[in-house]
Amino acid sequence: MTPQELVTCALDAQKNAYAPYSGFRVGAALLTKQGKVYLGCNIENKSFSPTVCAERVALFSAISAGETDFTALAVVGCDKDGVYKHFCTPCGVCRQVLSEFCAPGFQVIFGDDTLDCEAHTLQELLPLAFDL
Repeated sequence: MTPQELVTCALDAQKNAYAPYSGFRVGAALLTKQGKVYLGCNIENKSFSPTVCAERVALFSAISAGETDFTALAVVGCDKDGVYKHFCTPCGVCRQVLSEFCAPGFQVIFGDDTLDCEAHTLQELLPLAFDL
């Protein structure tokens, strides 16, 4: 699957985002080594602490389905007006959670509605991951 195809999947996932408070809608598409794609979108809550990011929704869906081998994740995000001002990158919590289940060379792709994208390794995004 090309990075642009994975970004397209993330854009589809973004349509289901529930973001009435921030207006920031995020979609994620996680690719397994077997070629299956798991989608996630951000889901907000009034008290904010229980809010869940799109990246973790996709990852937890895959893990709960028994998947454990991942190759790439595409992330897209736009404001309440549907404007993609810059690439959306995973927050620190999502980076740490990804490091629990993905190798340092795991690809994280940032994209937008024009299918412009750039990829970085998880190691580049989180060089000093917490580890026991």
